[in-house]
Amino acid sequence: MKLLALVLAALIVLIQYPLWLGKGSWLRVWEVDQQIRAQGEINRKLRARNAALDAEVRDLKQGLEAIEERARSELGMIRQDEIFFQVIEPAASVSRENGRH
Repeated sequence: MKLLALVLAALIVLIQYPLWLGKGSWLRVWEVDQQIRAQGEINRKLRARNAALDAEVRDLKQGLEAIEERARSELGMIRQDEIFFQVIEPAASVSRENGRH
């Protein structure tokens, strides 16, 4: 009787092994689920970035205001009829900021 119980217990363990540690095990399913969740988050961020880029491209194709804004902010350009003023702080205030008096 003891031998039969041991054989049955061994069979149960052998049957359970693939379920817990085999190729299609619960552990592997959990790992893949975690990877899917992480990839989903990456995809969500990329979709948001793509939507912003798409909006920017449409804006650049349709309106001159966006082109002018980029030229002003990124390239420092001004219009022909505008006057450019550059304000430079005095050297005394710069030396005080550095800790000198």
